[in-house]
Amino acid sequence: MGVSGAGKSSIGERLGLRLGWAFRDGDSFHPPANVAKMHAGIPLTDEDRWPWLAAIAAWIDELRGAGQHGVVACSALKRGYRDALRDGHADVRFVFLEGSADVIAARLAKRKDHFMPPSLLASQFATLEPPGPDEAPITVSIDAEPDAIVADALHQLAR
Repeated sequence: MGVSGAGKSSIGERLGLRLGWAFRDGDSFHPPANVAKMHAGIPLTDEDRWPWLAAIAAWIDELRGAGQHGVVACSALKRGYRDALRDGHADVRFVFLEGSADVIAARLAKRKDHFMPPSLLASQFATLEPPGPDEAPITVSIDAEPDAIVADALHQLAR
């Protein structure tokens, strides 16, 4: 979890590979109207996000029902969003990719062919409610190389 440009997709995919778990990018769950809105530089509202979060939660439930595990790259910016994804299941964990606005803005400036424009970064940070200790987050800095970030997340997950 984290703001756009924090590395959720690349870290999530690597984490899934290391664990041998299914991986899905949360962006693939967005309805076309959400993608169009973001592409136009319009921040999503809570009303826009609830169907998207419900689709991700359904995928999590599907995996759980099949006795499988998975990793999903999802912003999950607010506690209420994380609560909806967790849906009372304590074993659903969040890896918070934490980084400064300057570092992430530099990454976004280099990103090509993504529907989320850099102009929405400020709205992402304004919406972000970092996970509290009672959520048992796995918080990792994005300042390291991807493999080191994944290793840090796995080390914390093992605890």
